[in-house]
Amino acid sequence: MRNLSVSEWISLDGVFDAETMPQWFMPYDSVSRQEWIRDGILSADAILFGRKTYEMLAPYWSRMKNNEMGISDKLNSVSKYVVSTTLKQADWANTTIIGKDVIKSITQLKQQPGGTIQIEGSAELVGHLQAAGLVDEYQLLVHPVIMGGGKRFFGKGMFRVG
Repeated sequence: MRNLSVSEWISLDGVFDAETMPQWFMPYDSVSRQEWIRDGILSADAILFGRKTYEMLAPYWSRMKNNEMGISDKLNSVSKYVVSTTLKQADWANTTIIGKDVIKSITQLKQQPGGTIQIEGSAELVGHLQAAGLVDEYQLLVHPVIMGGGKRFFGKGMFRVG
């Protein structure tokens, strides 16, 4: 069975929203951070997105011709899946829309031959997959700042102890 790996960039208090990235993500750039991000993407055999993350990334990466560090070629050639009940068309090469029976479809995807399926961002989707027991691992790139507010990756009730 394929591994379903969640890759997230977050602040110490779990903030991950794109709107506040200049405050928590940008100031902590380093070669090791770039390599960690690159290695995660290059090791994935497929990428899974929620609609919002897909719509944020597809316009940028689908036009990217500079293959610095190998990321754009990988993202443009790898099999991609976007979960959406409203998206009618996915123009990014090698993208399949999963519009219904999401849990069943992703369970079947995990059962197909292949390597790691990596989820980028997509907290709402991750919450549903986690509740269904489909997430195998979390890879968190934690930035050394407490935001105090903003959209948090780990929503209420996402993880329960006991």
